[in-house]
Amino acid sequence: MQADDQVGDGVSAELAAFLRDAGGGRLVKIAPSVCSACDGRVFFVLVDDIEGGAERECSACGSRAFIADSEEFWEDADPRAAGCPCGSEEFEAAIAFSLADDGSVRWVTVGLRCRQDGVLGVYADWKIDYSPTDHLLSMV
Repeated sequence: MQADDQVGDGVSAELAAFLRDAGGGRLVKIAPSVCSACDGRVFFVLVDDIEGGAERECSACGSRAFIADSEEFWEDADPRAAGCPCGSEEFEAAIAFSLADDGSVRWVTVGLRCRQDGVLGVYADWKIDYSPTDHLLSMV
């Protein structure tokens, strides 16, 4: 964890700490997933853990959104529903953006916290190898 890591409002302390550890020692910016339609914070999540990518569906209103640049690669993805070992498929979601020295995004990590039992996990992560990347920071 670095002193300059940034955690957005609404990310649980447990999920933030977990995602900081997953950052590989790089500076990270952690943002909560919040439904733009209803401000919901609980989601069903589809992940492609092979190529990387994720899409979330608000459990309150059903609104769907891709995380970061996932939509660009989703046609070729083989997504599966994220699930907790307890059987629940509803999660708090937060995204960690690992930053390069110049502030550009280099890795996207999708962290989920089960709403039933609190178990944490990284369900997808992928490398970003293009610039500029500022637009990704708002696509959570």
